[in-house]
Parts: sequence; C-alpha cells; structure tokens
Amino acid sequence: MKLYKKHFYGKKILITGHTGFKGSWLTLWLQSLGAKILGISKNIPTKPSHYGSIKNMKNITDKRANIKNLDSLRKIFINYQPDFVFHLAAQALVKKSYQDPINTWQTNSIGTINVLECLRSVKKKCVAVIITSYKCYKNLEIKRGYKEEDVLGGKDPYSASKAAAEIAIQSYITSYFPAKKTKVLIGIARAGNVVGGGDWSEDRLIPDSVKSWSKNKKVLVRNPNSTRPWQHVLEALNGYLLLAIKLKKNKKLHGEAFNFGPEKKKNHKVIEVLKKMKEHWTKVSWKFATRKIFYESSLLKLNSKKAQYKLTWQSILTFEETIQMISEWYKVYYSTKKNFIVQLTLKQIKNYEILLKKKIN
Repeated sequence: MKLYKKHFYGKKILITGHTGFKGSWLTLWLQSLGAKILGISKNIPTKPSHYGSIKNMKNITDKRANIKNLDSLRKIFINYQPDFVFHLAAQALVKKSYQDPINTWQTNSIGTINVLECLRSVKKKCVAVIITSYKCYKNLEIKRGYKEEDVLGGKDPYSASKAAAEIAIQSYITSYFPAKKTKVLIGIARAGNVVGGGDWSEDRLIPDSVKSWSKNKKVLVRNPNSTRPWQHVLEALNGYLLLAIKLKKNKKLHGEAFNFGPEKKKNHKVIEVLKKMKEHWTKVSWKFATRKIFYESSLLKLNSKKAQYKLTWQSILTFEETIQMISEWYKVYYSTKKNFIVQLTLKQIKNYEILLKKKIN
C-alpha cells in the first residue's frame, strides 16, 4: 500500500520480539514495504517457527539480546537510533506465567520499563508503539466490551504483569516524555485474541489443534464455551502500523492506548472455531478436558470504537475468511510445499493490503 510504503520505506525500525509469531509477521510486512529492520530477541521461541522461514530476507538484522538486560539493550538503541520502535517481546502464555511467574513479571513489566528507559537514549524524532495485551483489563466478564479507560488488573501472573507494564508506561510518559518537550512519541496497543499461520505457541487452541490433527490425534480442548475476540494477526498488525503513522502526524495521540479487536459479531466460542476449521481440514476430532487445568477468563471482549474513530482502523476480515487463511497456511506447511511458506505469507499480506485499499477507497 502506498500509504504505508510512504511512511516506512527506508526507515530504521527496531522490533523487539521479532522472532515470535506476531513479530515475524510484522517483520516480513515491514520488510516488504522497504524498511530497514533491526530485530531483537533472546531466541527463537518455538520449534518449528514462522520466523525460520523468513530469517534470510534482505534488510533484516537479527540481534540476540534479552530485554531484561538493560545495559545490552541500551547499547543497541544508542547505536541504532531508530525512526520507529515496535515493542512486542513478552512472555505471552497464561499457563507458563503460572509455572514461572518471576520470569513473566521480569520480562513483561521490567522488560517494558527497560525499553522505555532505552527510548530516553534516542536523540531524534522517534515513534514507539508498545504492545501490551487485551488481558490487561481487570476481567469483570462484562458483555459490552472493555474500553480503554476501564480498570486494569489481572488474576493470573501474565495479565497482572501486562497491567503493571501499562502503569509503568504512563509513569514514564509523564516523567520523561512530556508532550510539549519530547521527540519520542509513544502509543499503546491492546490487541484481541490474535490467530494466524505460523503460531506454534503451547496451550493455544489453533496450534494445539493442527499439531494434533497432523498426527491424526484428537486435540484436548479446555474450555469449549469460552468466548474470545478471534482476529487474524494482520488485523492487529494493521492497527500497530496505523497507530505509528497517525502518532507521527498527530502529537495529541501521544500516550494514548488503543484497543484492536474484532466487531462483536466476530466474537466466537472455542467450539465454533473448531467446527469452522473442520470445514477446511480432514480428519478433525477433539475431546474436552474433564477438569479445569488453570484459570482462564470465560468472556473477553474489546470495544475498538476509539481506534475506529481516531485512527480510522477497522477489522475487515470475516470470521470465515480468517479461518480459511489459517487453514490454508497450515495445510501448506504440513504438505510437501514447506519451501513456499514465505511466499504464502507474503501472498496473504498482499491480499490483505488489497482488501484494505478497497475499504479505504
């Protein structure tokens, strides 16, 4: 898209967590727009990984660093002096947060503080989009959808660590990046339940399902009636890119948080996702867990009207299109065409851009 290429072509972009699921999609999208990317990750978090299929792309510098290590992170920021920063690095799994709460808090809360501290070392105009989570809200199981001004909180360590990160962000903006003086503009993004090809995280519905089905096994389903704001990864990433562009143009958006989630009609139960996947996948089967493995919210919805109004962002894919794109990606992966994964990912990005252009026009 010309709008995105205009703002990101040739720009120095720093992405934390670029080897993760969302990070690798964002990296490839920005690379296709002609950006110069420095990616920071401590490792490739899953095997297999989506990043593995794109790591040899041009204009991508791959740095191994842990966001918990402030000194090494600061050196990277000082030397690189980015035009844009997208902070995605996180410990993103609820179950793992119960198993290793210290690492979860250090990565999600202290890690975000370290990124904010490093932004103080950027001496030129810079736009930073910090991605937290739709789970940063204190979950009251409300049906209207959480708004940006709702109370933050979290019962599990993951959600609580993300809420704490949000408080730290606002503290840093007030203390070190006041709107009248700062060259660094910061926006906060809270995305819904993001899905898409190349997600290999543990204890997530679609990755667990395709891994099981590829071996002709039944997938174990924890909460079949839980409702989630399912949305394709490109929908959320489009929100991040749009927020960066709008923030660069309009300083009044500095320090604001934005929800990026699907419309209410796109909120579906876990069992509905499985049934829709069955339309695109052979030998699909599942079984339900007989006991609750760990606490998870049963109802999570986002209200994204603020993003629609202030950023002109909207969710454009239907539930059916989202599931079809995911199924296509994993079917190619599990076929003999693994070498075509990067081309398929780029094709889905380009097709999404075409749909975006039609919506804008």
